[in-house]
Amino acid sequence: MQLLTTRQSPSATTDTAPHPPKSALRHVVPVLLTAAALVLSGCSSNGSASSDAKHPGGTVVRVPQNFPTVQQAVDVAHEGDTVLVDPGTYRESVRITKPRIVLRGTDRNTVVLDGGVRLANGVTVTGPGSVVENLTVHGYLANGVLFTGVTDEKLQQRGAGGSAYDPLDTARFPPVQGFRATRVTAYDNGLYGIYAFDARGGVIEDSYASGQADSGIYVGQCKPCDTLVRGNTVERNAVGIELTNASDGLSIVANRVAGNRVGVTVNSNDLEALAPQHGAVIAGNVVTDNNAADTPEQADGAFGIGIGIGGGTANQVQRNLVRGNRAVGIIITDPPGHPASGNRVEGNLVTGNGTDLTLASVDPANCFTGNRPAVQSPEGLETLAGCGLQGRGPVPAGRTTPVQAPPGIPFSQVPAPPAQPSLPDPTAPGRPATDLPGPVDPGAYPLPETADAVPKH
Repeated sequence: MQLLTTRQSPSATTDTAPHPPKSALRHVVPVLLTAAALVLSGCSSNGSASSDAKHPGGTVVRVPQNFPTVQQAVDVAHEGDTVLVDPGTYRESVRITKPRIVLRGTDRNTVVLDGGVRLANGVTVTGPGSVVENLTVHGYLANGVLFTGVTDEKLQQRGAGGSAYDPLDTARFPPVQGFRATRVTAYDNGLYGIYAFDARGGVIEDSYASGQADSGIYVGQCKPCDTLVRGNTVERNAVGIELTNASDGLSIVANRVAGNRVGVTVNSNDLEALAPQHGAVIAGNVVTDNNAADTPEQADGAFGIGIGIGGGTANQVQRNLVRGNRAVGIIITDPPGHPASGNRVEGNLVTGNGTDLTLASVDPANCFTGNRPAVQSPEGLETLAGCGLQGRGPVPAGRTTPVQAPPGIPFSQVPAPPAQPSLPDPTAPGRPATDLPGPVDPGAYPLPETADAVPKH
């Protein structure tokens, strides 16, 4: 982030993540080196499907009735099948490479994929149109659930280390098309809870993420993203929701982002392809009290920020409740090489923050209007940089309220979350992730007037 520079089963093959942003590297590299050591020492799965494994017939493959491990069931499943997992703790990493597989738990809270703080990713999805839903994933060194077009494991491993990474070759690794995460609980993972990288045409919905050492939910390197992030709760992460080089058709709506170190970030950088970031809509969210000390440290040291745009362009931040963030409610800044431009901040209720609205970008195309703030920086910001003003010049750089970030805690020590709502009928036919996200009307997401209001979608 660039803001203030500013049931039991055998273990599966360890896999690693594509490149994390530079902000994550300082706290991720040590644990990922552990994961790499496991790979190099020959840690392998004895849960892979055997050559004579047979499909049970029909469109549902059951765990453990048909196969004892999730990976065995996934390997045998046909395109369009549902892999239905009964309650238990499954200590494995799962790879979904076939298209249109639905991986579903029968109970969100008791079907648990557990990385034991030694496996890298919980579920890695490279099969287009595939789904992960109604289960819990925790204790992985990198990511809980990863949707990605990166299929080269060696490149993934090098990218996870970060030191020799080059921006991804998007021609060699086109984005995975179609993905969905529904009612997933991801907690206490070393990088991201739910991670869409080099992926498009997806939905992340009704999920919960806490205790991630970087972001609860991350969408990165996609253009167009055509992705909807809605109805999620993210708390007690270093960052709640993070978007980096994620552009066009991207809607972040009706989420509750509370009690992280930083709430929502929108970034451009040159460590990944497809910069600058462009054209996200952030609407109808509750973004409150992002000053939690009992969280993993944020790598850049940021703390107490509600919504931060660092070099993003043409984003719309509308009708959000942003309250109780000690440093700043909403801020726009210019990281090196990526001036923020054309961002509109309008119709938000921004109150009780250290500074409510701050413009620290020199580009005159950023604008603020119709917000309800108490403290603006520079003073009179909405008059100086109102949306619709013609021919206005540069605005003096604004400031934030200085806040010293407290020490963090290890991601593995963030307490487990309470039980979360499960699917009402986990035996219903599976629904692959095709033709997503469908029409999205940001105007349908009203301003939540109170922090207790539950965003609707």
